[in-house]
Amino acid sequence: MGGEDDALFEKGLPIRREVLGAEYVDASLGKADDFMMAFQRITTSWAWGMAWGDPTLDRKTRSIINLAMLTALGKIPEVKLHVKGALNNGVSVDEIKATLSHAAAYCGIPAALDAFKAAHEVLLAEGAIQPKK
Repeated sequence: MGGEDDALFEKGLPIRREVLGAEYVDASLGKADDFMMAFQRITTSWAWGMAWGDPTLDRKTRSIINLAMLTALGKIPEVKLHVKGALNNGVSVDEIKATLSHAAAYCGIPAALDAFKAAHEVLLAEGAIQPKK
């Protein structure tokens, strides 16, 4: 890579750390060998530098969109990651619930069920909701 990709990587890295948490991002970068580092550079440059680095949409809106898209795609590990990111970006528990409910209408009940379960797990772990007594 080089030039514009390097600039996008440098732009995207702090955004990625702020949204997903520096510990997670640094661990992903740290364990990447030469082969996987290609993906780390691609995702940091394109997703975080180019997409998330565009100031047109705020981070809260981007998090809500991500949760809906990841639900539609059935990418549950990414739903978990982005629920935590959504909390970091100021998305409330009620907004997460409403996003996943809306996705249920357009993506189907099975996809939404998986996303609700994943979000519930993260929300409990983060202390954003309390377990039922």
